[in-house]
Amino acid sequence: MTEKAVRLTDPAALRALAHPTRIALLGELRGTGPSTVGRLSVALDEAAGSISYHLRRLAAVGLVAEAPELAVNRRERWWRAEHQLTTVLPAEDRTDPERAAAGTALRREIARGLAALQEAYLDAEANLPPEWIAAATQGDRLLHLTVAELSELSAELDELADRWQDRSDRGRPGTEQVALLTAAFRRPGRSTPSAPAAGPR
Repeated sequence: MTEKAVRLTDPAALRALAHPTRIALLGELRGTGPSTVGRLSVALDEAAGSISYHLRRLAAVGLVAEAPELAVNRRERWWRAEHQLTTVLPAEDRTDPERAAAGTALRREIARGLAALQEAYLDAEANLPPEWIAAATQGDRLLHLTVAELSELSAELDELADRWQDRSDRGRPGTEQVALLTAAFRRPGRSTPSAPAAGPR
């Protein structure tokens, strides 16, 4: 049974996942369920030998596993994701320079992949049914928050995403894969000046 989440703390596991093909493979297995090397090769438009190599790298750190019970013959090799979500804790990573570097490399690769995903959506939008375009959302807001408030906002976003993840069911009629992207962080290179102290009246 696929577990809910895995927290990556081992630098070797962080480095293993910090590769665009491996991130895509893990996402494909989580999004569409167990699959064969051949199907993954078609989905990612990459050679089967390369897919097999990257799956073995992911398996070595416990992120995917073979699913032989799904094979209909000895030549078929099925794979499944071992978890629904992967989490990292950048604040904790900073206590170990190697772990911090590996975690940052992974998050940079994820950020590049998410940017490419948004670009791909914009390329495909003209061919989507109007109701799917109208139902989508994209935007940003600049907020002025304390660190405690940012922590509260992040927790609320996680709870909201978890609620919709629990509702998600790829076998339900009418459903399509939907990418939910969330981010909230202190804006780099800027600081909000403190309000001036009240002087004598």
